[in-house]
Amino acid sequence: MAFNELANIDKSITRRRRESLLGQRGAVVWFTGLSGAGKSTLANALEEWLNEKGKLTYLLDGDIMRTGLSQDLGFSHDDRMENIRRIAEVSKILVHSGVICISAFISPYRESRELARRVIGEDDFYVIYVSTPLAVCEGRDPKGLYMKARQGVIPEFTGVSSPYEEPVDPNLILDTSQHDIDACLKLATEMIRAAGVIG
Repeated sequence: MAFNELANIDKSITRRRRESLLGQRGAVVWFTGLSGAGKSTLANALEEWLNEKGKLTYLLDGDIMRTGLSQDLGFSHDDRMENIRRIAEVSKILVHSGVICISAFISPYRESRELARRVIGEDDFYVIYVSTPLAVCEGRDPKGLYMKARQGVIPEFTGVSSPYEEPVDPNLILDTSQHDIDACLKLATEMIRAAGVIG
């Protein structure tokens, strides 16, 4: 085989071939909501469920991004937008590899979530809005972040000193103050089945 023929080999390994190899469709399941709403808990539960079904997944969250690819970013509006853009670009690569990418981020601005949708692609982007009320989230406060925000130690904290803009038309709404993990997980799995992400 000549080198000029080898140059075309990469182009023959398409997304569909990767998906066929894995027996699944690449997609992004994007959990959004306030800190303490239950996004990461539900994202972990969904990933565990999918792995038990033999599906290849990857979970992205704030800890992963903020200690690596986005460690140079703060929490200003522009930095939050850039953080979401980077997440979306990584998610898109995973989707085109045939992986089911589960993302759990506050992502407070509608424009940032729409940016992610444009980067990833309308047909591959599924939003789950974890709509747990602020009072419940603040009551949980597992890392003491709301207390620090109320004291002014953490500036620009979503829900306290920075706004959260609810999704206009999410694929699913889950309130973890009304439903337990099992009930929320059941609804999430039904949604991704209906979307054709898994059979």
